[in-house]
Amino acid sequence: MSLTEKILAPIAAWIIAVISATGYLGVALLMAIESACIPLPSEIIMPFAGYLVSTGRFGLIAVATAGAIGCNLGSIIAYEVGKRGGRPFVERYGRYALLNLHDLDKAERFFARFGSVTVLVCRLLPVVRSFIAFPAGVARMPLLRFHIYTFLGSWPWCFALAWVGMKLGAAWRTDPRLGHILHYADAAVIVALVAGGIWFVLHQLKKRRA
Repeated sequence: MSLTEKILAPIAAWIIAVISATGYLGVALLMAIESACIPLPSEIIMPFAGYLVSTGRFGLIAVATAGAIGCNLGSIIAYEVGKRGGRPFVERYGRYALLNLHDLDKAERFFARFGSVTVLVCRLLPVVRSFIAFPAGVARMPLLRFHIYTFLGSWPWCFALAWVGMKLGAAWRTDPRLGHILHYADAAVIVALVAGGIWFVLHQLKKRRA
C-alpha cells in the first residue's frame, strides 16, 4: 500500500461504505458534512460516486445534483453560525479553527467589493469552498440568493469530480499504466499537502502575533 493510500484509507473506506449503503442520499449527506466546515474531502466523495457511475449504479447528472443539494444543506449550519455569531464568535472560538479577525475583515471586504457573487466563485475553488458559508452569514447575504449561488457554484464542482471518477473507473480496468503513474505521483501529493498545511498554520500564527 502506498503512502497516500495509508493516509486516506480510513476516510476513504468510511466514505465508500456510506455511499455504497445509502446511494444518492449518502452522497448528499457526505457533501453536507463537508459544507458544514467539517474537513471531509469532496475530492474523495465525488470521484468515488463517479466510479459508481462507471459501473452503471449511478447516473452522472443525478450524482452531481445530489452532491450540490448536500452542499446547500450543510451550508445552512455554517451560514447560521456566521449570521448569529459573527465577529464575537470569531473572537471567542476562531482560534480553534485557525480563524481570526484579520480573516473576517478580509472576507467582509471581499463581500463588500464583489457582493454575493463571492459565494458563486468560491464554491468553484478547493478548500475555501468548504468555509465560504460562514462569512456569507456574517455578511448577512440574502438567504435565497445564498442558496441559489451555492447550488450554481457547487454543481459544476461536483460534476467535474464525479466525471473524473467515472473516467478513471473506466480506464483503471482497461489501462494498467494508470495505476503505475499514480503510484509515482504519491510522493508529490504528500509533499504538497504537508507543505500547504505547514504554511497555513505558520501564516495564521504569524498574523495572530502581529
